[in-house]
Amino acid sequence: MRIITYSVYIVSNYLRTVLYIGVTNDLVRRMQEHKSGDGAGFTARYHCYYLVYYEDFSDIRNAIAREKQLKRWHREWKLNLIKEQNSDMKDLSDEWLQ
Repeated sequence: MRIITYSVYIVSNYLRTVLYIGVTNDLVRRMQEHKSGDGAGFTARYHCYYLVYYEDFSDIRNAIAREKQLKRWHREWKLNLIKEQNSDMKDLSDEWLQ
């Protein structure tokens, strides 16, 4: 039996000036979609191809609740959260997709 993991993630553009928050049941596939321009029009329009943060959940309801919570946060709070785990704001998916 395969255990499904749900991820809440934050992607950004090259200069890290735009943040997009989403939820998915397959983070690697979703990042491939973002990087190829498929999926959300917002991320394609603003070139949000860089994964700077993610959290995993076993229950989709918890993942969606966390996504909604993060979307309500001030930008500064989001940046602080990201920098706690990824101080350089590097692309965490870079190694996965090579």
